[in-house]
Amino acid sequence: MGHDRSAAEYFVRAARATQLKYELTGALGKRTKFQQNDITQLVLLAESRQKDEGSDVDGSADTQALSPAAKTGNASESSKAGNSMPETLALNDDTLLEQTAFTSSSAAAPGSRLAHLDPSAQPPLHPLDQCILLALCLNVRNTSPSHGLTAEQMSPYVARVIAHPRNWSVHTMALLLRARLEANRTRTVERSTLQLQALVDQMPTADSAVTERLRYFYSIPLPSKWEMERELARRFLSIGVVKSAMEIFERLEMWEEVVHCWQSMERRDKGIAIVRDLLEGRKAEAETVISREKAVSENRRQTLDAMREAKLWCLLGDLEPENALKHYTKAWNTSKDSSGRAMRSLGGYYFARADYPNAITCLRRAVSINPLLSRSWFILGCAYVRGEDWEGARESFTRCVTIDDEDGESWNNLASVYLRMGEAGKKVEVENDGEELENQAAHMTVSDDSSASIPFSNKMLAFRALKQGLRFSYENWRMWSNYVIVAMDVGELSEACRALARVVEERSAKDGAKCVDEDVLERLVDAVTRAPADPDDAVESGGASASANAARNPNEGHGLLRRITDLFERIILPRVSSSRVFRARARLLTWQGRWEEALNAYLDAYRCGIAGTMEKGETDVERWREAVGEVEEIVDVLRNFGPRAEDFKWKLQARSIVRTFMGRTRDFEDEPEWARLAELQEEIRKEEQ
Repeated sequence: MGHDRSAAEYFVRAARATQLKYELTGALGKRTKFQQNDITQLVLLAESRQKDEGSDVDGSADTQALSPAAKTGNASESSKAGNSMPETLALNDDTLLEQTAFTSSSAAAPGSRLAHLDPSAQPPLHPLDQCILLALCLNVRNTSPSHGLTAEQMSPYVARVIAHPRNWSVHTMALLLRARLEANRTRTVERSTLQLQALVDQMPTADSAVTERLRYFYSIPLPSKWEMERELARRFLSIGVVKSAMEIFERLEMWEEVVHCWQSMERRDKGIAIVRDLLEGRKAEAETVISREKAVSENRRQTLDAMREAKLWCLLGDLEPENALKHYTKAWNTSKDSSGRAMRSLGGYYFARADYPNAITCLRRAVSINPLLSRSWFILGCAYVRGEDWEGARESFTRCVTIDDEDGESWNNLASVYLRMGEAGKKVEVENDGEELENQAAHMTVSDDSSASIPFSNKMLAFRALKQGLRFSYENWRMWSNYVIVAMDVGELSEACRALARVVEERSAKDGAKCVDEDVLERLVDAVTRAPADPDDAVESGGASASANAARNPNEGHGLLRRITDLFERIILPRVSSSRVFRARARLLTWQGRWEEALNAYLDAYRCGIAGTMEKGETDVERWREAVGEVEEIVDVLRNFGPRAEDFKWKLQARSIVRTFMGRTRDFEDEPEWARLAELQEEIRKEEQ
């Protein structure tokens, strides 16, 4: 175990010994029925050594003679040629093709030894060469992270072997690998499960000779029937077919999994009865029975039995919440203080009841026993946060992201902790919205006073943590909202603009104008309008040539203008109508000298404000007085900017606004502010003359 690189070298040496030629490359093709354009698809070109009819690679007779269909390279006919092969199930999907349809007749690079092969009609391979390709396929998995790209890289190896079935065991292994690769895709998970079921069902049949099944026994890691049944049961459980999974688990005497099945079906009484039987010796799991037959020392056997009993007590504690503390403590004592499972359960028990000191104590013991479980570190970090131990929380969430760097929630919480740490770990008060850290990412709300007391280095660490976490939690609007605040605080206004756009995209349909942080938006506009409007004036030793060649700061002035403009025009305005948003937009247009557009934005802001939405019959005097101020303000804007906009009838607009507002609010004629409106109306009438 652990010698994957050395194994890869031996696989290559095996291919050379059999004179197998193979090359992983790309060829134009289609993977869906409705695909219009050909795109490059990954394909494995492979060819066995040309040999005399009936001879094997090692010189012995080949019992698997090629059928006429296999000699022509027709995969579908080849699969039908022998009845001794496992059934290869069709996908039967309304979108995906059964196999990649290559439109290029040659995929190999010029000068390659395999340039003569057609990707869609390759010759059949010798079974031993198929074993080598499957070994290379498994080596890709062993030396690569668990990721969708890894599965894509493994698929061509499996497809190349499945295309020409030559041996019962080899073809079974290839179908099993394909079923595993397809288990995590929505369109293929059904075929994956049914194929695995078919492989299990054909194991005991007499459709192939024993010599055929055992011939390549040492060349492929084909699991036993019981292991495949266990895998099938877990596949059933993953897609919600709990009863079928439980039947298999019961047949295999995997009682712990049976208990989980009863638990998922909300029949805890059945699960409790099984656990009691296991504790009292009336039942035993198959693995336990097998392990007891192995030759081990008496001390080792006692340790294994104690750990097994402790696990059962923990399971009983999960099933009986009212006696959970008693059962978890019993598990810890039974294991002689060595069960990480018991300590994790106790830590979770105390955490759920807000007993954070005891939760921290238990979880510290748990992570000391097994430090590679990120969930334990995460709950421990949340307990430290509740106890306001920021240094401990920082250590815990750092361990979380070290174990799993794609844990966006831990990155977010780590950033939150940095903003709560002062110099040398001193506490910094930062307002929190009170949401549970263990359930979802915390939403930061940083006030100006508290923000000033946070060291800038901590703010930068929080900014980088959030930036990393957002790579893996792109749809989490709370993290984007946090990112807006921190980016503004560290001066990364371009990033704040991008983050605000993501928040609006995610929340606008549900929350409307509330999704826009208007304070942040106005600060972004301020950062642009502080610079001279003329780009030439914004550069020292001005001039057109200097302005064209100057490197612009993306976080202020003209360097930020393009992103702010895109934020307004493409993201916010098509989704949100708000008085402050329109005013911020109007200020930006005024700075650019786009007078008519600025006036229209100010008018839109007025229509969204109190004065524009006030209806006839309202009686709130204070609201009416505020609306009078808005009317006076919009008239002043029209007077100042109206003459600068060509063909803009600002006087008509001003008179219409005042007249309409006075007509809707005549119930307030006795108020002192009514005289101001009448005076304003008279002034506009005189200006029109």
